[in-house]
Amino acid sequence: MTIEFNCPKCNQLIAFADQHAGKNAHCANCKERFVIPSKSFDKVQTIKPPEEINEPVEGFYRAVFIDNWKLFIRPENATGLVFVIAAVCFKFFTGHVDYSFEMGGFRIQGFLGQIVTLACWGCLFWYYMEMIRDAALDFDDLPDVYMDGFFGFIWHTVKSVYLISMVFIVVELPAIIAHQNLGDDSFIFIALTIIGCGLFPVGILTISVVGNLISIFNPANILKPVIKAFWPYLIVAALFVLTFYLEISNVEYGDLIGKSKLVIALNLLANIAIQMLAVFTMRSIGLFYRHYGCYFKW
Repeated sequence: MTIEFNCPKCNQLIAFADQHAGKNAHCANCKERFVIPSKSFDKVQTIKPPEEINEPVEGFYRAVFIDNWKLFIRPENATGLVFVIAAVCFKFFTGHVDYSFEMGGFRIQGFLGQIVTLACWGCLFWYYMEMIRDAALDFDDLPDVYMDGFFGFIWHTVKSVYLISMVFIVVELPAIIAHQNLGDDSFIFIALTIIGCGLFPVGILTISVVGNLISIFNPANILKPVIKAFWPYLIVAALFVLTFYLEISNVEYGDLIGKSKLVIALNLLANIAIQMLAVFTMRSIGLFYRHYGCYFKW
């Protein structure tokens, strides 16, 4: 059965399956957070945002390296982890497929493999941004997987790919300019590329919590937290760079055709393991805000 109710902030009609009753969620329209009621159109309990703090909260390293692992053993997080694994499997097995065909002397390009790959990345990007936001706002479990039906799925997928791409362009813009003027062998280009990768986590943290791109165009919004909490942020950036490097180095099924089933299985497990590391990393990005939110002046 479905539980229907109106958002307590913007009055948007919202629907959840009844098994989600009592869980924390948010409105896809205005991002208001609330507890899903047990019956349709019952009074909705809102969730107050954490109080603004003026100094760092202790325990960041314990939260990242000890408490973070609990994500993978809590039954409440099984749905989220299965969602990530399913996206990885779809991307792994279908990303290489070419459905082009000949018709009347013309070759019709079939981009299904590319579309599936883009959709899978869009799903992962969306879920990782939800994960960062929840961790930043003091939620200790993975967010529920709810994309508002088919059109909601399309919207969240396209929006997430767009936002992540824009953050990448903004943080790597100096490197892009250096590449155009100095070439890809320039020390300045290489240094700016590394710095841009290092700033990417605080960029996606900003758009995940704030919900728009405007804030990342102010350098102070990105640089101040990094400078003020340099060593904790270095941990977050190192986790992100490691995850990124492993992801671009992994092998998809299209490169393994003709290999043994054992080789294919091991590579699939490696792909899944990398995304589990990504889950760990994205939670760590959210935890950075939870502990050092006093340095973010959006």
